[in-house]
Amino acid sequence: MMTPTDTKIETPVPEAAHALLRRLATCAMGLTGADVERIVRQARLKARREKRSIRYEDLEAGIRMDRPDLPHDLRWHFAVHEAGHAVVHHALRLGPIHGLTIDTLGGGGHSLLGFTASGSDTLGYREDVLAMLMAGRAAEQIVVGSVSAGSGGTDDSDLARATRLALAMERTLGFGGVHPLLYRDDKDPTAVLDAHPGLETRVHGLLERAQARAVDILQDHCGTLDRLTQALFDAQALDEDAVKQLLKRRDLTAGSG
Repeated sequence: MMTPTDTKIETPVPEAAHALLRRLATCAMGLTGADVERIVRQARLKARREKRSIRYEDLEAGIRMDRPDLPHDLRWHFAVHEAGHAVVHHALRLGPIHGLTIDTLGGGGHSLLGFTASGSDTLGYREDVLAMLMAGRAAEQIVVGSVSAGSGGTDDSDLARATRLALAMERTLGFGGVHPLLYRDDKDPTAVLDAHPGLETRVHGLLERAQARAVDILQDHCGTLDRLTQALFDAQALDEDAVKQLLKRRDLTAGSG
């Protein structure tokens, strides 16, 4: 029985609240801790000025407010690229996909991918990861007909990470085509590759084969790639559940490449 002082507070059910938090976390991918603190502080100030509780919309608006609208073609390129990574990651059963976004500070997209530990010490697993890293570029090649600079340009780019992994396969992991038993820890991969044309050719060959394999997988699952690309383009951020729903419409299996 309610008394006159009782207040009825409507709160979202746990599932709904959890879904909102997942979406916020996905939208915030790529932000620093300082960025998040600033956004929360500004949202609180806004709510206080309006004499109400903080809302989900306040936080989402804060996340997006410093991000300029992307041109249509650039936004589509980003969506194709990230969808390519996700489809190959899923097809090769590398692990969960926690979220995708094309709405990150500084432009570009971001994929929050998990990796299973099972089999991770094998050559096949490393080859699978290489294919996944090259899949964004492969998707652009298939869907757009040309590739952008989005795969490279920085030390944490797809091409940088793939090159380091391919070099490790040749030099430190025991999978090399020449003298595989030798362990050589290369502190400066660029200098090593530039100084050894034969090694450079082998590493580039690994990357070419990985990209070709990614192309094959994406062509086998072009419907899934199209659906995921369109959904990401429209929403700009997809959380884990949304990605799962889009991927499970067709049972993906690993491509042989």
